[in-house]
Amino acid sequence: MNTSALSYALAGPSSRAPVADLDRLDLAGDDATGVAVLLVAVALVVGVTVLLVLVSRILFICRPNEILVFSGRSHVLPDGTTSGYKILHGGRGFRVPFLETVGRMDMRLFSVEVSVHNAYSKGGIPLSVAAIANVKIASSDAGVRNAVERFLDARPDQIAAAAQQTLEGVLREVVSQLTPEEVNEDRLKFADTLVDNARDDLDKLGLELDVLKVQHVSDDQQYLANLGRSRVATMLRDASNAENAANQAVAEAQAAARQRAETAQKIAETVILQRQNATRGEVARLEAEAKQVENEAAVAAETERAVAEQELQALRTELEKLRLHCDVVLPAEAQRKAAELRARGLAAPTIEDGKAAAEALRMVAAEWRAAGDLGREVFVLRQLRELVAVAVARVAGAEIGSVSVVATGDEDAFSAILAAYPAAVGRVLEELGKTMGIDVAGLLSAEPLAARRS
Repeated sequence: MNTSALSYALAGPSSRAPVADLDRLDLAGDDATGVAVLLVAVALVVGVTVLLVLVSRILFICRPNEILVFSGRSHVLPDGTTSGYKILHGGRGFRVPFLETVGRMDMRLFSVEVSVHNAYSKGGIPLSVAAIANVKIASSDAGVRNAVERFLDARPDQIAAAAQQTLEGVLREVVSQLTPEEVNEDRLKFADTLVDNARDDLDKLGLELDVLKVQHVSDDQQYLANLGRSRVATMLRDASNAENAANQAVAEAQAAARQRAETAQKIAETVILQRQNATRGEVARLEAEAKQVENEAAVAAETERAVAEQELQALRTELEKLRLHCDVVLPAEAQRKAAELRARGLAAPTIEDGKAAAEALRMVAAEWRAAGDLGREVFVLRQLRELVAVAVARVAGAEIGSVSVVATGDEDAFSAILAAYPAAVGRVLEELGKTMGIDVAGLLSAEPLAARRS
């Protein structure tokens, strides 16, 4: 809800009139602000438009195929001189309003038709020459200034007319320095001479000649045509003379060739006869040499055959020796070596066993020496069963043919005989102990081992 309407609803009858006045004042203020904004916008648009128009009037852009000339103010050139205009070739520039004017000059090529009639050449022959030239404004600073001073605001046809008149005058000058033959035959030289002579005059005008081509050269007196006919006649005459000379030279060459051929044939026949005779003699000599070589070869072959037979017999003898050696000596040698190796093989286990037993005994002896008497006693005690078995077997192996027992007193003779067997075993053990250096009886006694050690 609007604030004015709310105030009007809440207020009494006495206050409604002032509220209405306030509403009218607010509306009037909004209209004034909108008009002011509109006026400012219009002013800005007008200002920008005027500025763009002014910039477009004072800003000039130079295209690549033209030059701009700013006239009205003095400018200092790079060489220190002062000029009343400035030349702009490419880019952009600003014109000072009311003080400068701007002119444009076209730098593009324009064609100029150059033709002269009855131009007297060297030798007094009048010639008519037609050429085409491509001309443009010069690109150098001096040439551009000359062109500006002479052709500013001039139409292209006016510039072409000035160039045409200049080139026609130069063309007449060049024609007067050349003969009709030089003009007609060497047109490239003629065009180069024309360009060289026209360069100075065109530089003064500020123009530059790009291309000049001579299209046509003629004369009213038919001098060039007659010159051509005379040259054709001369050429035909020279050709006929050359043909006759060539035919004569051919005939002379053929005659000389025939003569040389006959002479060469005779010389060749003579040389052939000489060579045949020499060949026959050489063949006879070679046949004699071949026969001699044959005889020498036969003798040498016989000699070599005898020598070879002797060598063959020697080789056969050597071969027989080798065969006997292979059949008899080598098998016997192989059998001997095999028997020797077989004997070594059979003896190897015994030898190795003996070596092993000796090593074992050596090690046992070393251990006994390290252990002392007590070690030997312990070893004997451990081997006592085997020692007793050996003693019993030794006693049991003894054969007694007959025993006579004599009884004396009360002793039992049979018991004494039976007691002799253990005594014999003990005796064998005692002798075995002496052999090994061990007191077997002491080991079997009841005395403790520790007491005997002490």
